[in-house]
Amino acid sequence: MQEARRKGQVPKSADLNGALLLLVAGLFALLSKDDLITQTQKYFYTYFNSFVHRQQPDSYLVELLIGFTVNVFAVFVPFFIILMVVALGANLAQIGFLFAPEAIKPRLDKLNPLNGLKNMFSGRAMFELVKSLFKIVIVGWVIYAAVMGELANLLAIFHSPPQTMFNQVLTVALKVLLWGAAVYLGIALLDLVYQRYAFQKQMRMSKQEVKDEYKQTEGDPQIKGWLRRRQRQLLMNLVRKEVPRATVVVTNPTHYAVALKYEQPMAAPLVVAKGTDQLAKQIRQIAKEHNVPVIENVEVARFLYAHVEIGQAIPITMYQAVAEILAMVYRLSRKEGIFKDKGNKNGGLQ
Repeated sequence: MQEARRKGQVPKSADLNGALLLLVAGLFALLSKDDLITQTQKYFYTYFNSFVHRQQPDSYLVELLIGFTVNVFAVFVPFFIILMVVALGANLAQIGFLFAPEAIKPRLDKLNPLNGLKNMFSGRAMFELVKSLFKIVIVGWVIYAAVMGELANLLAIFHSPPQTMFNQVLTVALKVLLWGAAVYLGIALLDLVYQRYAFQKQMRMSKQEVKDEYKQTEGDPQIKGWLRRRQRQLLMNLVRKEVPRATVVVTNPTHYAVALKYEQPMAAPLVVAKGTDQLAKQIRQIAKEHNVPVIENVEVARFLYAHVEIGQAIPITMYQAVAEILAMVYRLSRKEGIFKDKGNKNGGLQ
């Protein structure tokens, strides 16, 4: 969605802008028509009166026409400003502030006539055609109904003075315009809902796009699988190297295994290997093959596995528990006569 927005692809209804502009223009004209008619009559009366009676020189007529043009322009300046504000507000309300230079970059595929024909007969083009016909029919019917509702007033104005006739015709025309603009605005709001729905549907990713995005964010699954295999291989090499030289392996008894090594002058035992499930099973098997004592202690095994990394010394809070395990190992080793001197003949933690 962010990439599409950077490219200028956003859901937007062009009909909404047109409907709002038409509605605001009709309201402005309806509210200001009396002042506009008065000003127009005043200037035309002065102009034609001067032209017929020749009471002023020819240069005065030019000045009068210029003055009339300036006055009309001054009357319509607020109208144009309001329309500009409405147009900007409608765009900001639909898509917010957006600067997408990629949208104006020249693209050669737009010059391809085959792409043009494809877009002309696409499903979206058919929908736009049906929507346009629907707008013409609905708005046309509303305007027709509004005109028929004012038909009696329109027939009556032929017996009115010119000033009243012009005012009434303009009033009826603006009412018809406002009815058509209101219906057009309703159609535009429905179109905006559809445009957002169609855009969301268009932006849905295919399975291949999901895979590609996953590769971009998480990495290639094949590479990640290779890395995991490599990590397991390195970990097994570490286990095969360190477990035979360990002092004791603490288990829980099946799911966790932590190999500890303690020799003088170490300040505290070190965790030289650890693992769960299958790796724990291999640690126990290697320990038995090399006559490394395996002691079952659920709490110690779980705590060391969760809180102590390989190569780190055990925390002070575990000194007493680990000292008891090592004392047990030394007693068993002396009793069975298979204790291997690993540089700790004085034995035990102080």
